[in-house]
Amino acid sequence: MIEQARKNAVDAGVNNVEFLLGSMEKIPLLEASVDVVISNCVINLAADKDVVLREAFRVLKPGGVFAVSDIVATSPVPEAVRKSKVMWACCVAGALLESEYVEKLEGVGFIEVKVEEIRKYSESDVSRSMTIVDGRWRKS
Repeated sequence: MIEQARKNAVDAGVNNVEFLLGSMEKIPLLEASVDVVISNCVINLAADKDVVLREAFRVLKPGGVFAVSDIVATSPVPEAVRKSKVMWACCVAGALLESEYVEKLEGVGFIEVKVEEIRKYSESDVSRSMTIVDGRWRKS
């Protein structure tokens, strides 16, 4: 993917970018070196969200912005959902309660934490695409 990104940058005539291979648990950047950290429904996939959030905070400059699009739960995620590989891939199984997410963000040092609801999923939204068969979630 790194090579493809580099090729795309060349093809687009963009020369003010750099692509680094890393993970969200160990970002290959210096402390306080970036202005903005963005994430699109990836943190829910992390087994240890505290490590990921500490890394994001570590690389941000003072006054930097952490902007995330992710799923947060309004009630505890059922154990059957947490054990489903499909629901992990859908970013649902790893969802934290909104209060837990905010607590974790503030715990690593973020201030002025704000959660903005864009879309609220209902149980029927999930059940339309998934059913439980023999105690496991299956795609319908």
